[in-house]
Amino acid sequence: MAVLNWLEAIRLDAPHVRFFNAGSGECFGNAAGPITEDTPMSPMSPYAAAKAGAHWQVSVYRRSYGLNACTGVLFNHESSLREARFVTRKIVEGARRIAAGQGGPLRLGNLDVRRDWGWAPDYVEAMWLMLQRPSADDYIIATGRCVSLQYFVELAFAQFDMDWREHVVSDQAFFRPSDIAATEADPSKILRELGWQAMHQVEDVVKKMMADSL
Repeated sequence: MAVLNWLEAIRLDAPHVRFFNAGSGECFGNAAGPITEDTPMSPMSPYAAAKAGAHWQVSVYRRSYGLNACTGVLFNHESSLREARFVTRKIVEGARRIAAGQGGPLRLGNLDVRRDWGWAPDYVEAMWLMLQRPSADDYIIATGRCVSLQYFVELAFAQFDMDWREHVVSDQAFFRPSDIAATEADPSKILRELGWQAMHQVEDVVKKMMADSL
């Protein structure tokens, strides 16, 4: 509803405004193969359903009313500003805590899920580039590389020369009832049309988050 209210306000009072909607790769659920802008949406959570609705609202207002409104379909983008309840921050802080000899093991959910993890500041540049277009369009914003949560954990603990297997427990209590197995993204359209590509890969993301936590 927030996106709808913004769009309606722009249509009525400020049609010159350029509007960016932060979409989500979760809208596609367990889509097979690399996800493109044309992949059918199949949300598996209330969050994803809301994001899918906002995505289509933007598309309708752009086509029907000529607004310069776009959606950046954002896949996982991380930074040190993540709250502790997010799994990437939980992993980084857990590795740091264990390295300092504080507390027991790090308990996580399904380590086999695979995600496309990028660096948030890179993605903000993509958002800005999208808003420079004279006519709006939607784009996938991702690194194009999908790795497992286990690999993210391994990278974090390697920063302290620790073997993650000695300190991490996969706990059923943290499994989601309908989790997405993998989110593989194809960001080739934004590279081709706007010249954008992610400058940081998951290894860089872990190092930067770890450096900010020390």
